[in-house]
Amino acid sequence: MSKATILIVVGLFLGGGVYSFWKQKLPKGVVFLLAISSAFCLAAGVMRL
Repeated sequence: MSKATILIVVGLFLGGGVYSFWKQKLPKGVVFLLAISSAFCLAAGVMRL
């Protein structure tokens, strides 16, 4: 697997974590940081394609 694929998969995994944390009503700061890291992973993966 290429680095781009790994970054996209990690970004999607973190995105699932964002959804799960939001449903559990965890602190918004934690959800926000996880969402930012997910977005950065997805963006880096897409830019490497």
